[in-house]
Amino acid sequence: MRKDAKARVAQLREQLEQANHRYYVLDAPSLSDAEYDRLFAELQALEAAHPDLLTPESPTQRVGGSPAKEFTAVTHLQPMQSLRKCNDESELEDFDRRVRETLLREAIAYVAEPKLDGLAVSLVYEHGRLVRGATRGDGATGEDITANLRTLKQIPLRLQGEVPPLLEVRGEVYLPLAGFRRMVDDATARGDKPPVNPRNAAAGSLRQLDPTITARRSLAFYAYGVGAYDGWARPPLHSQVLQSLREWSFPVSDLVEVVQGVSGCLKYFEAIGARRAQLPFDIDGVVFKLDDLAGRDELGSVSREPRWACAYKFAAEEASTLVEKIEFQVSRTGALNPVARLKPVFVGGANVSNATLHNLDELARKDVRVGDTVIVRRAGDVIPEVVGVVAELRPEGTRAVDWTVDCPTCPICGAKAEREEGEVNAHCTNGLSCPAQLLGALAHFVARRAMDIEGLGEKLLMQLIERELVRSPADIYRLEMQQLAELERMGEKSAANIVAAIEASKNTSLERFLYALGVPDVGEATARELARHFRTLEALLEAAVADAPTAHAEKDKERCPRLREVPDIGPVVAAHVAHFFTEQQNLEVIAALRAAGVAWPELSHAPRDGVLAGKSFVITGTLAGLSREQAAALIEQHGGRVVGSVSAKTDFLLAGEAAGSKLAKAEKLGVTVIGLDQLHALIGR
Repeated sequence: MRKDAKARVAQLREQLEQANHRYYVLDAPSLSDAEYDRLFAELQALEAAHPDLLTPESPTQRVGGSPAKEFTAVTHLQPMQSLRKCNDESELEDFDRRVRETLLREAIAYVAEPKLDGLAVSLVYEHGRLVRGATRGDGATGEDITANLRTLKQIPLRLQGEVPPLLEVRGEVYLPLAGFRRMVDDATARGDKPPVNPRNAAAGSLRQLDPTITARRSLAFYAYGVGAYDGWARPPLHSQVLQSLREWSFPVSDLVEVVQGVSGCLKYFEAIGARRAQLPFDIDGVVFKLDDLAGRDELGSVSREPRWACAYKFAAEEASTLVEKIEFQVSRTGALNPVARLKPVFVGGANVSNATLHNLDELARKDVRVGDTVIVRRAGDVIPEVVGVVAELRPEGTRAVDWTVDCPTCPICGAKAEREEGEVNAHCTNGLSCPAQLLGALAHFVARRAMDIEGLGEKLLMQLIERELVRSPADIYRLEMQQLAELERMGEKSAANIVAAIEASKNTSLERFLYALGVPDVGEATARELARHFRTLEALLEAAVADAPTAHAEKDKERCPRLREVPDIGPVVAAHVAHFFTEQQNLEVIAALRAAGVAWPELSHAPRDGVLAGKSFVITGTLAGLSREQAAALIEQHGGRVVGSVSAKTDFLLAGEAAGSKLAKAEKLGVTVIGLDQLHALIGR
């Protein structure tokens, strides 16, 4: 009897997996819904009667298991690299020229594919069975989301045909537009905040702790390559690898083409761009990859980006809509930032109802008014902005925005607003007594790159402010577990975790402490320079007091002479530092924090004879296995100097993933770009 059941179970699984493949991958259904449901129910009954026959690869196990408490970190078998971006035709031509010159070839074949706006994932198969699925993470380490990925019917749990003993498949999880619109409608009907765009919705769906929630979302998957493998005779071309993926039952985009040279790339880009609006999913550009795999090996990678591939992004999308209101938001520094409230419009893959107007100077320059028709631009995750006004559509009777009339007081606390000469915005004069400024200051203070107090999010901080438990950053160190446990959506365990995080944050560094204080215009790099230069907080305070009388001198060269000795600090930043560290309320907060036990190790002077002595570095992007702070400490330990911005005097740019504009500027100026491997080589590791 059991022998018959085992054979029938195997038969049913094969039928159901074949049906899934034909329905979700080939778009050619072989079974009616009723017949599929009948076979599925029969398999469930047999597995219930014979539990020993149940396996993780069964179609009945795609949705199941208890919710995870947290996602565990996994190290990728091979790093999941990012792609260098080409923003225009000339950059694409430069990419092609570099490939041809390195490989000494006159013409290059590329595999062209649409760049889906989703999440990259890694799927590891052992002897054809899915054993692990993970997010891309920082490229070296991701999160184990196997249970959630198993719910996607496009992802085979068991591969077909002859497969290697070990195979890592790379692909993109995305949310088709139809599924995104259903999520928006459902959220709106429930009164919840709808997802911003398909990519964010896909990310949120994949990172659900309960896989049954992921299963209810209409996620889809495309495979686009192979990472690590063992026991496989890799074909010579990437286009042949894609064919192997299809034969193993993976969905591969039918929009993929092999094109010849840069002219073929441009022709494909234009063709996909013309079809973009009709596609059932979001794309934000095209990816071009060298087809010849041996050529890829020869080209290699730089700064965690392969030299053999690039992403050619579509231009930022624009749309026109109406300005319904112009309001002012209060930043953590008290700046009253103008924001346009718009008639909702779909642009750049998201519904946009708000757009930044940046500051009062920009608002005046563009002359945006309530009732205007404006052009709104959005690209990727960039905050939407108002590009300009369609002047010929301006209705009669509109007037220019005047902050002295429209926002003479803080919209949050009602305190008087003032605008100092030379400032681009007016400011609330109420300091941390303003709830908006206090919330912004606290959120900045507890952030990961500042004091790193995990668990204190904005919603929790808002409750603490409303209950008057926290009036300054120093009050965080007076919180007790019972006070936290009584807050909404909190319990004793969560409260205990936050108390532990608060206690752990007391051991910090001087540069983190300075950054956490939220001094105007003092970012991480400037905080690091201040810490390096003065070595102690006392020395910095002494310099601020000495420079305070000159902070507002008429000539820049006469302003704050001691603070301006710090590298990369100009007169405006120096004046802000001097003002901040001579304000009595700020000094009281600093004293209270130190009294609460916040401390840092004394800084030793960087060696003058280290191997990096006299060399300046800029750090950008995400580094594999090393934080920027750790990388900076490593450089300084060997005599180097870390600065915040790239200039012609910069010796090295240490670039990680998503390096962005600093990388482009470094290349333009001829600054040497290195990765962690090259840094280790410089210091003799």
